[in-house]
Amino acid sequence: MAANTVRPLTAVPGDEPREMRATEPPGDLVFHLVVEAIGTLALIFLGVSSIVMNAAAARDWSKESATDIVAVALAHGLAIGLMVAATGHISGGAFNPAVTLALFIARKLSAMKALLYVVAQLVGATIGAILVKLVFPGDLIDKVNLGVPGVGKGYSDMNALVAEIITTFFLAYVIFGVAIDKRGPSTIAALCIGLTITADILATGGVSGAAMNPARWFGPAVVGGYFDSAWVWWVGPAIGASLAAALYYYGYMRGRDVVA
Repeated sequence: MAANTVRPLTAVPGDEPREMRATEPPGDLVFHLVVEAIGTLALIFLGVSSIVMNAAAARDWSKESATDIVAVALAHGLAIGLMVAATGHISGGAFNPAVTLALFIARKLSAMKALLYVVAQLVGATIGAILVKLVFPGDLIDKVNLGVPGVGKGYSDMNALVAEIITTFFLAYVIFGVAIDKRGPSTIAALCIGLTITADILATGGVSGAAMNPARWFGPAVVGGYFDSAWVWWVGPAIGASLAAALYYYGYMRGRDVVA
């Protein structure tokens, strides 16, 4: 695979997938950016909506709390898994600035394209958060702070930072294993990626919100106006994804594409 090329996350090893080059026609790049925006929008809308619905359940059932972390974890994992399956073959299916950084470190995206991907992802996340506000009443939105990831009660910012580093490392590590490395099981890439997100949320959702994605924080935070400990969800995912890219691509793959 040439430099500045992303292997679509649903490509079958041995196939000749459509390449994503820095010199691609402008029209193709526009569609890639649209895909990245919509995929991130889906994550925010479906993920945050699941959190809000838990608040609705608490209200309807007269309970102080009815948080179902399994439902929330599945909503986030399914959102990304489905978007990767649906459009990963078009843009590469990053839907995450931290993953985009990892792809840049592994020379799968040019600096300019990576920057444009991040912008598209942040725009999509913001629109997704706006749509949540249009669907649900204000009292439910306020009860969960529009689903903005937060440091859990009894935990410190450092606890949350370490949790974000670890979970994002796992996410990027799996992405490289099933989507970038041609020896991996790319036919189930979408499932593996979605399940990793689900498992990460189940493990550390109560510590940091298990965002693993700066855009997951950015959209709801900007729309809702919640900015506490903002640095955690930028620094943590960036470090975790960078470590995974360095280990997998420059370690396991020796900085080159490995033929299946």
